[in-house]
Amino acid sequence: MKLNILRLLIVVLACVCAGVIITRTRAQRSPRANREPASMASLGLPAPAQTPAPAEKTVEQVQKNIKVLNGLPQSQLIPVMNFFAASLGARCNFCHVNKNGVWAYESDEKPEKGTAREMITMVLNINKTFFKGGMEVSCYSCHRGTRNPVGLPTLPLPIPSPRPPAAASPVAPRGAGAQNATASPTPTPAGTSADDILNKYVAAIGGQAAIEKIKSRVMKGSVATANGLTGTYEIDQTADNGYELFVTGRGAIERAVSGAAGWEKNQQGLRDITGQQLSDLKLSLQLFRNLKLKEQYTSVRLGRKDKIGERDVYVLTGTTPDKRRERLFFDAETGLLLRRISYNETMIGIIPEQTDFEDYREVESVKLPFVIRVSSVDAANPIITRKFEEIKLNVQVDDSRFNKPAAAKPPSP
Repeated sequence: MKLNILRLLIVVLACVCAGVIITRTRAQRSPRANREPASMASLGLPAPAQTPAPAEKTVEQVQKNIKVLNGLPQSQLIPVMNFFAASLGARCNFCHVNKNGVWAYESDEKPEKGTAREMITMVLNINKTFFKGGMEVSCYSCHRGTRNPVGLPTLPLPIPSPRPPAAASPVAPRGAGAQNATASPTPTPAGTSADDILNKYVAAIGGQAAIEKIKSRVMKGSVATANGLTGTYEIDQTADNGYELFVTGRGAIERAVSGAAGWEKNQQGLRDITGQQLSDLKLSLQLFRNLKLKEQYTSVRLGRKDKIGERDVYVLTGTTPDKRRERLFFDAETGLLLRRISYNETMIGIIPEQTDFEDYREVESVKLPFVIRVSSVDAANPIITRKFEEIKLNVQVDDSRFNKPAAAKPPSP
């Protein structure tokens, strides 16, 4: 008990220190830049959270002037920056310099960047010293979407709901804590197992035999982002290959995996995708990503029942072979998968990404979602919604679709 109180005291003191330091630098804040750098998530192409590959380069090997994020895998840099921004309710130009539309990320001109380094160091030290390196404390622990942590309760305090009559209250077992007495999730019915939930899902979408018959899938539709960007989206998938095309007023983005290779083509040109980014893309474009769930986890356990809106759901927690944790939410009545949350563990905290599945329709004996909504910690564009107008299974897909296009020739002098 004393140890828990000491831990809580340290976290509170850390929050107060963060507020003092950030308040000191606010007066020197630069004007807001007109344009933020575009991440794949902000363009409608979020990459799933993944544990970095061991051979991947770290940020200090790729970027300039890295001082406190040493050892962070390069593929986690953008998610981590988005996490900082979301935690403080800020944007990239809060810490980074942008002059006439040109970013100088390595610049230390803004004092906020120095403050950020101090805060990162503080978070790393708290987790190392008091939580044995666990990800218990992060920027969001204190900031909660604001630039200045709140050190005092806001008055008037919310009025608690009246307690139910004593006769209607279940008697808590001796020794049970307050959180047990007020727990809201519904207990899972006795005899229900994780296998039962997964088997019900397979049956709900059409059965294992129908799933095994799928050899390819072609989907076309539209994309709308929270920042007002709209466009068209299409994706072609086979057992080993995947291709997607995203077109908006900003231009087109193509990405594909073909066997062990991957590539991307956008307004900046054509490039190979390698390392952890390739692993992420393969997972994102995998044909059976949300159809064959059992084989994706080394262990799955069933938690309490919960709710998504008005729907009762069963919640499963799964662990992947690379030790990544995910939570799956299944409609208790229909058995369909309604939500999937992936958790990406980084040195500065755990970064979640949530995918919601809606509007299931039958396509050749298999039920598939026609609306997919992705929520991430990208403060510039937290929600991306894809609505499919056409989904076809087992159609012939031209293999050239997955091949890397020839690089554009430079213009003649």
